[in-house]
Amino acid sequence: MRLVDPAPVTLVSIDTTPDDPRPRITFRGRNGEMLRVSVITQDIIRVQMNPDGAYRNPRTWMIQNRQRDVSDPVPRAGNDRDAVLHPYAQGSFIKLEQHDDTITLHTDALRLVITLSTFSLRWFDCAGVEIASDLDRGAYVYDRSTRAIFHYMKLNEGARHYGLGEVAGPLDKTGMRIRLDPRDALGYNAETTDPLYKHYPFYITFEEERYRTYGMLYDNFSPAAFDFGKEIDYTKRSRYRYAQFDDGDLDYYFLYSSVPYRHLEYIEYLLGELVGAPAEMPKWAFGYLGSTMKYTEAPDAQEQLKKFAELCQQHDIPCDLFHLSSGYTTDQEGRRNVFTWNTDRIPDPRAMFDDFHKAGIRVAPNVKPHLLTTHPDYADLAARGGFILDAEKDEPAISQFWAGGAGTTAPGSLIDFTSEAGYQWWKDKIRTQLLEYGADAIWNDNNEYQMDDTDARCQGYGTPIRLSMMRPVQTLLMARASYEALKEFRPDEPPLVISRSGGMGIQRYAQTWSGDNETSWHTLKWNIPMGLSLSLSGQPIVGHDVGGFYGPAPDPELFVRWVQNGIFHPRFCIHSWNTDGTVNEPWMHPDVLPHVRAAIHLRYRLLKYLYDASVWMMMTPTMYEFEDDPRTRSQYFEFMLDHDLLVAPVYEPEARTREVYLPGDPFNKNISWCDFYTGIWYEGGQTVTVDAPLDRCPLFVRDGTLILMGKVMRYVGEQPEDFWQNYVFINPTPPNPDRQFINCKTRISITDSVGVGNQCEKIEQALKVTSELFRHDPSDATVPSFTHVEFVFPPGETREIIGGEPMEDLIEWGYARRRVRVPVT
Repeated sequence: MRLVDPAPVTLVSIDTTPDDPRPRITFRGRNGEMLRVSVITQDIIRVQMNPDGAYRNPRTWMIQNRQRDVSDPVPRAGNDRDAVLHPYAQGSFIKLEQHDDTITLHTDALRLVITLSTFSLRWFDCAGVEIASDLDRGAYVYDRSTRAIFHYMKLNEGARHYGLGEVAGPLDKTGMRIRLDPRDALGYNAETTDPLYKHYPFYITFEEERYRTYGMLYDNFSPAAFDFGKEIDYTKRSRYRYAQFDDGDLDYYFLYSSVPYRHLEYIEYLLGELVGAPAEMPKWAFGYLGSTMKYTEAPDAQEQLKKFAELCQQHDIPCDLFHLSSGYTTDQEGRRNVFTWNTDRIPDPRAMFDDFHKAGIRVAPNVKPHLLTTHPDYADLAARGGFILDAEKDEPAISQFWAGGAGTTAPGSLIDFTSEAGYQWWKDKIRTQLLEYGADAIWNDNNEYQMDDTDARCQGYGTPIRLSMMRPVQTLLMARASYEALKEFRPDEPPLVISRSGGMGIQRYAQTWSGDNETSWHTLKWNIPMGLSLSLSGQPIVGHDVGGFYGPAPDPELFVRWVQNGIFHPRFCIHSWNTDGTVNEPWMHPDVLPHVRAAIHLRYRLLKYLYDASVWMMMTPTMYEFEDDPRTRSQYFEFMLDHDLLVAPVYEPEARTREVYLPGDPFNKNISWCDFYTGIWYEGGQTVTVDAPLDRCPLFVRDGTLILMGKVMRYVGEQPEDFWQNYVFINPTPPNPDRQFINCKTRISITDSVGVGNQCEKIEQALKVTSELFRHDPSDATVPSFTHVEFVFPPGETREIIGGEPMEDLIEWGYARRRVRVPVT
């Protein structure tokens, strides 16, 4: 290594405009490096270093353009890194002070001190409390013998670090070294394998002693490593952490939570402002998603697939989508050729889709971004210029890709989605070979963009770029092309794209899952913090292969527990390639089928709740909601579903009890929790041991919550959504008797023209329930007319209920629940 420090630096310019006083401060390093500090908002500061004095990659596919009248916030060709992408908030305070060796920058929320002699930065809040700081020397260095760049910061005692997307191990990454270098990690260890499938160079730091929270977003898609104190080097004279990228420029955003509370939520808001919100998902995407590789590998694949739909109905298992694995694309030699059909296995693709649709099940075919050299379209696409090019020759770069059976490879090339030919070819093939046959969604798989030669060239829409800087960008553009193809074919429906690999920004187009996990209790446990880490990193629509993808079949108990955990994840999919030739299906173990069925039915009853929660952060660690409770900061194996449900999965064999820490509020002591099944109330801030029989997963509801429960349907839309049960959870003996008067309110939106408002009020140890109709157009026959709503109360509720007609008790999970019917007038 030949590490170079650009310091000392000299000030080149401070650029502002009359309409935009936000400064862009440019420096020149002693070897010609360009460095820049820019104000984005009062809470966001951008820092850049270009070792070559100019951009190695002048465009970004991560950061969106939020200026007015921008129809495409992140165009296919990316945004210009020098463009002003975020509008100035009129009236924001900005002040600049210059001294001999420092420049101090003030915003409404931050004070940043830049030392020119060492080019090190220190961040303070408005009260003068230091939030974060670079190392005093050598904070921004690069390797002249390679193209690697580094950013070193001090590591403070008690600091915790969360994020980096799909990462194995605990939620807090302090003490770990993590690589971001997407791989096909078949059968990975969910606690230790590194790297995995994705690239999310974003983390959140919580400074426990200072009680400050900030995020670090690095706009670089090159392979990376993040070290949070695993490495020790006394010559640096401080504990430190660092980010390292193999290529590209250093371009990061410092996001500060300046709000007085809900700091993590505010950081996620700032992140969304930079990289964009998740794509809208169709409601049916939150149903049960079936999948297995075995069906399409069978000689009679079409009959096997038809049988799956029949078995769902036979066993009373709702299902909304089936993943069509890539066996449908094999040729006579068993090689997989994307966008082709094996008509021996599936003689009539249209009839196959029709059979699924008759059962209410949609289909997502598997597609892969490589073509083997034997693919019937290879020569044509090569002639069009649709592949990633060799580093030295103007011809497709060749590498080895999965060909047919397990472990088999063959030479092929990767489609270049930064070429017009490759992008349009992909969209055309999705339309003509899949959508016109009846496909409903697209499953992007094997899209890590691994090649032997990372110097291979992406065409970059006219400006060639090394593949080493573009692998996750190719994955992102693949998702975008699939998304566009679906949207153009069905313009009135939200598209569903599923992507195995991905990076920051792909949430704008696709949902994801944690790849080919190993079948074990260990995986069930450690996939939980992995999913939470992804959720905190800007990708909230995530799930895991329920039952385990790779390994022997899960035993009955493991399968039940995995299903009970999976139904509370944003994406719920049972998928497998079992090494013993079996298939993970809801009915695979008849003895526990009633428990599996009950869990899936519960998910469908909660579908409205899940769908409404999916707008941004659906599944979060408990600290997201209870940041003032220090014990939640290391609570890795429970999670919140939206704001009010706490899920405690069972991840140990033969366990029939579960120890759970129930978060509290150390200041107001007004948090209490109700066991969803038994109705037992617990004060927050304590560890309890609860029953966890095989028929249920421990679930707790926060005091003051209404949960909407709908009807169980065979698939979303099978029946009108004209009936809701409102499960009411109001503690009769709250830990803080002086808490404020409770007013629980929710709105049920059926369409833009109808809704029902519900209230429950605590009035002198009685519960008053009311229901009122907001809007309803009787002339619209497509809108269900509500005649009544039901309120359902936890087991053990004895208070008087005012305003409703008593009904027969509801018996669920062995407990009786009181309920009342309230007419809608």
